[in-house]
Amino acid sequence: MSGKVSLRDFNNDWFKPGRSSLIILIWYFINILFFKNRFFPFSSIKVFILKFFGAKIGERVLLKPGINIKYPWKLEIGSDVWIGEGVWIDNLDQVLIKDNVCISQGAMLLCGNHNYKLSTFDLIIGPITLESGAWVGAQTVVCPSVVVGAHAVLTVGSIATKNMDSNGIYQGNPAVKVKTRIIREN
Repeated sequence: MSGKVSLRDFNNDWFKPGRSSLIILIWYFINILFFKNRFFPFSSIKVFILKFFGAKIGERVLLKPGINIKYPWKLEIGSDVWIGEGVWIDNLDQVLIKDNVCISQGAMLLCGNHNYKLSTFDLIIGPITLESGAWVGAQTVVCPSVVVGAHAVLTVGSIATKNMDSNGIYQGNPAVKVKTRIIREN
């Protein structure tokens, strides 16, 4: 016989976002004004703001409108990275995006989930790493504790629940490797 979920007993006190409540409040307003706002296209200003709030960011990073970032101080972005419209980086834990990564529109990097096996529905968090040259397709989800290997591709609408091998092309829910990516020189 199974028990029952009791959300009343949920306790998230162990989780520390890494900044004071005041800084988090200020960030929420900045995030709404400059990042989630689809009418603010200026990537260089967004990069400056992210760095100010503690993100580590390389050169030539393109941030499209409508992006939602939970905690910039838990974000590291390499050089020559593109982040598309409507991307949600729900980084309750560290997110590392290495060089030459493309995250297409509507993708979600999800560092948190809940333990459905416990009646208290406890929070579970884990970091996400996108290795160099990876492409996270439109409307995809990368789950907590997943590493997307170098030059791997997560195809449109797929959900990565486990680590993805380098140069693998993954598809589906849960995403499985369907072929190997071969990159030709021009």
